[in-house]
Amino acid sequence: MAKKKAMKRAAKTKKGKVKEGERRTALDGAARVLAESGQAMSCGELIAAMAAKGYWTSPAGKTPSSTLYAAMAREIKVKGATARFRKTERGMFAGR
Repeated sequence: MAKKKAMKRAAKTKKGKVKEGERRTALDGAARVLAESGQAMSCGELIAAMAAKGYWTSPAGKTPSSTLYAAMAREIKVKGATARFRKTERGMFAGR
């Protein structure tokens, strides 16, 4: 049931560029921004850059930067060397 809701939500995006069954995530947007910028950024800067470029916007979340930080830290811990991100210093992430 949850997958059907996710697909319906993705199909109704305003940009219309998302294929059926695909979803844009904050992690995907952050990886794209970091790849384009080539420098380390904080999660707050990443959220602002993703919103400005139209890669991802928060669906009415109160703390999107904290959520992004937790997701990036979790990906680094779980995937290790194959993660899309690396932590450069406190609160700063860079792409691989």
